[in-house]
Amino acid sequence: MNRSFARLWTAAFCSETGEWMLQVALPVLVYQSTGSAASTAAMMIVGMVPAVVLSPVAGVLADRADRRLLLLLVCLGQAVVALPLLVVDGAGWYLVMAAQAALAAVFEPARTALVPALVAPERVTAANGMLASAGNVARLAGAWLGGLLFALGGIGLVVGGYVVVLLAAAGALVVPFGDRGRAPADRRPAVREWLDGLNLIRRNRRLWVVGAAMVLMAAAQGMFLVLFVPFVLDVLRAGPEGVGLLRGVQAVGGLLAGLGIAVLARRVSPTQMYGWGAVTFGVVSAVGWHAHGFGAGLGVYVGLFVLVGVPSVVAATGLVSTLQRAVPPAAVGRLTSTAFAAIALGTAAGMLIAGWTATWPPILDVQAAGYLVGGALVLIGENGR
Repeated sequence: MNRSFARLWTAAFCSETGEWMLQVALPVLVYQSTGSAASTAAMMIVGMVPAVVLSPVAGVLADRADRRLLLLLVCLGQAVVALPLLVVDGAGWYLVMAAQAALAAVFEPARTALVPALVAPERVTAANGMLASAGNVARLAGAWLGGLLFALGGIGLVVGGYVVVLLAAAGALVVPFGDRGRAPADRRPAVREWLDGLNLIRRNRRLWVVGAAMVLMAAAQGMFLVLFVPFVLDVLRAGPEGVGLLRGVQAVGGLLAGLGIAVLARRVSPTQMYGWGAVTFGVVSAVGWHAHGFGAGLGVYVGLFVLVGVPSVVAATGLVSTLQRAVPPAAVGRLTSTAFAAIALGTAAGMLIAGWTATWPPILDVQAAGYLVGGALVLIGENGR
């Protein structure tokens, strides 16, 4: 790991730790305040909209701006816009979520496009695996901290911790990476550049298959985000700490998977990693939704969430590596921003479905099936190319 990538890894870890703190605390806050799964879904959907609306801007910025500086400004901006949570309630929560999501929509494409500029081509998939591991360790730390701080001091204590970790992320990005961290210069009009990126996607049939599966799995993830909080609070009766614990322990399996990504990448293609990871994730999800009916307690669920961390990292690494290889380096930002926008739309659709059907028992199996069908679609497309 070279120094520049190590700093990017550190910034990503700190940023995602803060993100998970809010992702655990805010849904619990809304659900406890309203008692409504639909209100919880609405909060999460507000967090999805900016990724769609700002996709063209985020992609073009990632492909033409100084990506290191862009990431730095995003981290500082997120710290600032979280502060109103100390004084607002109700509608104010949704405005803060929208502002946070708008900045995050810029962060992800820039970070993804920066990886090939900082590491050798043969190390890109391994580097993606290390970033996925960072995300899972961040999930462990952030989800646990979010649940714990919320239980101890409410949203104010969560905001304080969030600002601290974002300032740490910004600190890792202060010093420039050098020329390799800069996006290629492009003097074309921004709209023309964005449209050219869309044409690259349109002409790639493999991306259409991956994209369809990606949206389907995003919808499944959206369902999970809404159904998970009431499931833990009402079915498992584990409290806010249980929400944070279960969202966090997934990182343990993810960390183990990340350590083996470099070896796996030499044996299977990134697209196969994505497909098989998704199928396995769906199987474990199905088991998890029904294990309580056979007497499984919180300890069993901790084990299941550790286990599901492995296919989660494998699938995430496979998807990012597939996107990075599908287009020239100068277009990676636009492709990934478009992909993240599609994921946001799929996730929002899944949230709406779950919010409307939360009391319909089969919806849990529909959620797990989304991963199974999506993963199978990726594998069929890969074998048929």
